[in-house]
Amino acid sequence: MSDAIHIRNLGYRAGKEFAIRDLAMTVPTGSVYGFLGPNGSGKTTTIRLMLGMLPKLDGEVTVLGHSMPEGAHHALAKIGFVPERLHLYQTLTVEESIAYHASFYKNWDAAEAERLRREFALRAENTVGRLSKGEAGKLMMLLALAARPDLLVLDEPTDGLDPVVRRDVLGALVEFVERKGTTVFISSHLVHEQERICDWVGVMDGGRLVAELPMHAFRAGIKRLRVNGAAPVIDGMPFVVLSRDLVVGHEEQWVVRGWQPEMAQWFQRGGAELRGVMDLDLEESFVELLRSSRSPMPEGN
Repeated sequence: MSDAIHIRNLGYRAGKEFAIRDLAMTVPTGSVYGFLGPNGSGKTTTIRLMLGMLPKLDGEVTVLGHSMPEGAHHALAKIGFVPERLHLYQTLTVEESIAYHASFYKNWDAAEAERLRREFALRAENTVGRLSKGEAGKLMMLLALAARPDLLVLDEPTDGLDPVVRRDVLGALVEFVERKGTTVFISSHLVHEQERICDWVGVMDGGRLVAELPMHAFRAGIKRLRVNGAAPVIDGMPFVVLSRDLVVGHEEQWVVRGWQPEMAQWFQRGGAELRGVMDLDLEESFVELLRSSRSPMPEGN
C-alpha cells in the first residue's frame, strides 16, 4: 500500500456559505503530512470526511486501504486521532480514561501509556474535568500514541498550548514517528511548527486544496524575484507566477513557484533582466500561496 490516504473528487456542502469542491489529496505511507490553512479553510471538515464522520456528497476516500465511510470500522481500529476539541469524559480520571481507550485497540501498549503519563507529569487520580488545557492536550496525545496506530490524524494538536507544552507534545510525536514509522496527518495553522517535522505539505483555503508538494519543494521552490523590463504578458514561463507587483519604473517583484536556478537564463532569452532571487521562509511561502489562490494572476501571465 503506497498511500495511507487517497482522496479524489471529494465534495461536501455545509449550508450556502461553505463547500469542499473536487478535493484531491494523496498522503504517502510513512510520511508526515502537514495540512496547512487558515481557520475556516475546511481542514477540520476534510478530516471528518476522511474519517467517515460526515457524509460526502461525491468522490472517493480511501484510508489505510479501506473505502470510507463503508470501511470506517476497519480503518479506525488502526488510527490514532487527536481532535480539535477535547472529546474525553469529564468525570473519568486520567487512569480510567486510559483504561477506557485501551479497550478499543487490540495493539494497545500499556507500558507506553504509563511511560507517557509519567513523562507528561499527568496524575493518574486527576479527573479530566479538572485538567488544564495543556494537561488535556498531553492526555489526548498519550491516548493516540499508546494505540500504536498505523496512521495518526492530529487536528490542531498544539493550538492554544503554551510553548513548553507544545514542545513536549511535538517531542513525543517526533520520537514516536522515529521509532515506529507511523504515517502522520497533522492539521495546523501554525506554519512554523510544520517546517521541522513534516516532509509533505498540503495547503487548504476556501474549501480547496491550493497546493500539495514535498516539504523540500515547498521550502526551496518558492522565490521572490526582482525583474526589470518584462513584457506585460508572457507565454511559456517555466515556473508558476504567484504574484507580480510593480516596484518602481520598469522594475517588478515576482513571487514564483517551481523555481530552479537554471531558469535564470529564461529571462535573458525573453529580453528581461533578472536582478535578484530571494528565499522565502515557510510562513512567507504559505502566505503567498494563499494570496495567489484568492487573487489569481490575469490570464496570459
